[in-house]
Amino acid sequence: MTAGEPGPPQGAATGGGPQQRGSNKESDASQQHGTEAPDAENNDDTEKEQDRPQDAWSARRDLVDHSPKSMHVDANSRFGGSLVARDQHGVSGGRVAGDVIMGSKTEIYHFGLGISAANHGSGEVPQSTLDRLAPYFVTDESVFEDLVARLRRERVVVLSGPDFTGRRTAALMLLHRLEASPVRILLRDTTPAQLVQQLGDDQHPAKGYVLCDLTTRRDQPLREPHLLAARDQLVKDDAYLVITVGPTAALEEIDDIPWEPPSARDVLAAHLSELTDEVTAEQLLTLPAVAEFLGRDHQLREVAAFAKRLKEYAEGEVDETAVENFSLLSLESQVQEWFAEDEERIHLRDKAFLVALAAFDGGPYALTAELSDLLYAFLQGTENSALRPQVPVFGTHIGKRLQLARARPYQEQENTEWGPVFQAKAAFRDERVSLVLLREVWTGHPSARPALVRWLQRLADDGRPLVRTRAASTVAVLAYADLPSTMALVIEPWAMSHLFRRRLVAVNALTLAHVLEAPNIPRILDAWCASEEKGMRWVAIRAYGLIGAERPKQTLAALRGAIRKEYRHSDGEEDPDELMVEQLAESVELLLLSPARDEVLAELLHKLDDDRPAHDLAVCGFLSACRRTKDGELYEQPLLLDWYAVSAREGGRAAGELAKLWCEALDDRSRTRLALETLSQWVRIADRNPTTEWALASLLRAMVTTPAEHQRLSHLLRTLRGEDGAPRPQVAARLLSVLPTTAEGPEPVTQTLWTVQGDKRHG
Repeated sequence: MTAGEPGPPQGAATGGGPQQRGSNKESDASQQHGTEAPDAENNDDTEKEQDRPQDAWSARRDLVDHSPKSMHVDANSRFGGSLVARDQHGVSGGRVAGDVIMGSKTEIYHFGLGISAANHGSGEVPQSTLDRLAPYFVTDESVFEDLVARLRRERVVVLSGPDFTGRRTAALMLLHRLEASPVRILLRDTTPAQLVQQLGDDQHPAKGYVLCDLTTRRDQPLREPHLLAARDQLVKDDAYLVITVGPTAALEEIDDIPWEPPSARDVLAAHLSELTDEVTAEQLLTLPAVAEFLGRDHQLREVAAFAKRLKEYAEGEVDETAVENFSLLSLESQVQEWFAEDEERIHLRDKAFLVALAAFDGGPYALTAELSDLLYAFLQGTENSALRPQVPVFGTHIGKRLQLARARPYQEQENTEWGPVFQAKAAFRDERVSLVLLREVWTGHPSARPALVRWLQRLADDGRPLVRTRAASTVAVLAYADLPSTMALVIEPWAMSHLFRRRLVAVNALTLAHVLEAPNIPRILDAWCASEEKGMRWVAIRAYGLIGAERPKQTLAALRGAIRKEYRHSDGEEDPDELMVEQLAESVELLLLSPARDEVLAELLHKLDDDRPAHDLAVCGFLSACRRTKDGELYEQPLLLDWYAVSAREGGRAAGELAKLWCEALDDRSRTRLALETLSQWVRIADRNPTTEWALASLLRAMVTTPAEHQRLSHLLRTLRGEDGAPRPQVAARLLSVLPTTAEGPEPVTQTLWTVQGDKRHG
């Protein structure tokens, strides 16, 4: 790491284990694939000792809390959250279509109306051009007339605002209203010091001047003396000057005028009225594709081009698909321009910010800016490895930066390890931008890959769950756009790392790539689950818990194969790798709490007695799921108990199956103690929650089928202590009183629940 390179961001605990500080060597696999490893110190062994995997439930919660909105999955879709008692506990939200990421590269559309707004040289604007532009110009007349009066009075005005908001057309129309003809365009690379020299040219006399996108730098700002000198010359020649500047222009003591563009609908209506007749224009404005277009954040040049496309549609030259795809086409063109522009128009630091905002879209602005500077340093290293990366400490104002990115600031609550807090956030105005932008950078600018891969590796090692989750979501988009390269350069090195936090980022990347419908993700997991590479097997096992509900039988078969492999690898020892068995159990836990829970439960019981690995997988996964409560609160009703209550009330099969699995857990000698501790906690929860008490009373009756079971449960209820050594909770006595004798046998669960609920002792 060079002296000027930013260090790794620090934050809260990583991967559910202790805080991991410092940077690390990547696995050998990353070097085999040609990736650049993060800056390393010789502390891998220490980190490996400290590193522990975050439990699957907490990891999924982080994935839900911190993944971008464009990658959330509908609760009723083929994969997503779990619905336990109508509460959602998994990945959820809306879903994005894959064609947004892949793009629609069927045509190139050139935006603009009249004079090119991008690369223009010096020259006179014909009066006919101004006359042609005038009918298309839309503005607030009262505001514009005030602006005309100011220009008439002061001779020179500076309009500021983002590119393609109509500020250049407004400059021409200001001069047109003043009848300042002829109008001359000045070269955009005119420096502030050269401004006066460009005015009053005897060989090219003019009454109106327009200087668009004035070139300024921090060491060459536009100052008040420049305007005063220009005004003297303009008064002498009875002429006027309008200067337009972008949001990042360097101005000193200049009273610039922010240009407020008209609404897109008004501009579209004006253009359609000029291009077609009034009746056709009204009909076109009612099209669903037009409403969708106007509902997004589009530049005025895109609106003007859309009007031309609608005219072509009205005349039968293009079909409805061309109209529907126009919004995405214009977005793609904008993203391509951002990264094709030279450094004078869009600085490398601003391009790094665009990439970071795409990765952290909707995230805290300060975090996005911090990590964009890290990427900027890496990109500088790619451009010139001999130079020391330099990051300005103070730079562009947040408002101007977001204007350039076509993004918006807002305040929103963010879930953190310390609870929800309000933060200042930033997001693209069009939610599709992040997907299109990341695809464009990864596939359209391969030279940026080394820096981007290095940046993602650093994000994966960050201490903040949000940062690690966004590293995964970014890689998911890259995987959709180019799966082979993304697997080789990023995901596989993470999966083969000995650090669990990196493996977990690989899990989330594969999961979110599957959400986006990237190809072959289940096929990759199937292969990895049977792999001899332990890291890949771990990643596949954890990912199965997140997406395995789509095909529960195949998933459980793969997990049984994985646990059998662990038992075989124990080489005759009494127990296999407990850590890997724990991970397998946690994946089963997530499946039991998923929308496919009924099928998962039936499959676990169907294979329960096949062999010891299958039995251990079912029992351990079941007991892990028993720990989960609604909203994660300690004394809320357990989710599996709530499932039991619903099934018992509706006469479902799951109620009896859950009771049977409880009995199996209590009968398993190696896990009896854990099962009793879990059941004891359920009783303590019932002491504070009447709903839990009713359901638990029904379940306990269903679990008594033999004298041994009756003796075990009655002993538990008689000897149970309260929280922190408190006396036996009163609910234990009430539950003991409803336990059936073995002679009576358990009542049908569909009746028992309502019998207990009707007991006055339970309120």
